[in-house]
Amino acid sequence: MSRGEPDRLNRYLFIIVTLLFWCSLYVYVPVLSPYLEQMGMSYTVMGIVLGSYGLTQIALRLPLGVASDRMKKRKPYVVAGMLAVTLSCVCFALGESLEWALAGRIMSGVAASTWVAFTVLYASMYAKEHATRAMGMISLLTAAGQLLGMSVSGFLVRAGGYELAFRIGAVIGLLGFALSFLLKEPRSEVARPSMSYGDLWPVMKDRLLWKVSTLSILAHSILFITMFGFTPSFAVYLGADEMGLTVLVLAFMIPHALTAFCSGRFLAPRFGSWPVVLAGFAVSAVCSAATSFAPGLAVLVATQALNGAVQGLHFPLLLGLAIEHIEEGKRATAMGFYQAVYAIGMFAGPFLAGGLNEWAGLKSGFYFAGVLGLLAAWLTKRWFMGRAGGMLLPHGAGSGTQSADR
Repeated sequence: MSRGEPDRLNRYLFIIVTLLFWCSLYVYVPVLSPYLEQMGMSYTVMGIVLGSYGLTQIALRLPLGVASDRMKKRKPYVVAGMLAVTLSCVCFALGESLEWALAGRIMSGVAASTWVAFTVLYASMYAKEHATRAMGMISLLTAAGQLLGMSVSGFLVRAGGYELAFRIGAVIGLLGFALSFLLKEPRSEVARPSMSYGDLWPVMKDRLLWKVSTLSILAHSILFITMFGFTPSFAVYLGADEMGLTVLVLAFMIPHALTAFCSGRFLAPRFGSWPVVLAGFAVSAVCSAATSFAPGLAVLVATQALNGAVQGLHFPLLLGLAIEHIEEGKRATAMGFYQAVYAIGMFAGPFLAGGLNEWAGLKSGFYFAGVLGLLAAWLTKRWFMGRAGGMLLPHGAGSGTQSADR
């Protein structure tokens, strides 16, 4: 076996574990808001339960990033993440109550908080100049794992009710938990100097990191208001059954996965990273607001197909731009900060939309998502679009915007 063969096998194993992680985490997401609604929860309470996923990450992601840098180990956090995602599904399966639903969603937030270790571990398998390529690949794996889980949720609910979806999610998580013990840390990780808490403040002062994180807050707010939030409830309102929800998920996630793969590899080299990000936000704003005008399921599916495609444009680019200019030893902390900050959108988006829906009806949340998309497009234009051809960069951003020229 050649020297590169173990590294290749380690990457393949990581890909499998990552797919299982996101599949388990998202196997119940398409039916979660209808599940909570049929339990009799108000839109406000639903927003709290849905938003607890992000609130947990706000508290945990940054400390986990610092801790993994100090340990110079990512694998223990990957293993812990697989265990947490399994326990999340177990909590949901234990009973139909607000307490178990909230516990399950909080535990899913704990699992997602370990994602910083996944991303940095995978990036460490590549050379530094290929960080954005690695982030593009891991964004594709994220979308693919989510697609696998979400596409079978409707079938599972039809076959055995909500409980079956939760139980299958626990089994998938348990398999990933077992396989995660076989992962190996790259040697470059072991050789890095230890990260100190004194290095945290310079990372947090990075202006580009703050701006990209702000855009990511808005991006995640839109996503968790729409497909990962209240769009399935709106589909049920329009008459969708379990199979209709599956079609809706596939219509959103397949284009989302494809554009996530193509964004950094093909579109950013041709048009520039920030113009692609701007286009994604602008079209997503229109699609999100247009959701409320859908007269039936067919039109709703069409709007979500386009929305999934354009939202896939900016997520991998923002992820790569957030860390590519950060020195290698501080990347986990920078990624932890970035992910902790954008988790604000995972909480605030559904929480605020839930309140709006309670006050003004289910459609109002989609208008709110449209406004957030327009705000993100305006900020992208103001902060990063230069007068001559394309880009106006904060200090240290050069490698980020050239991320696809690899």
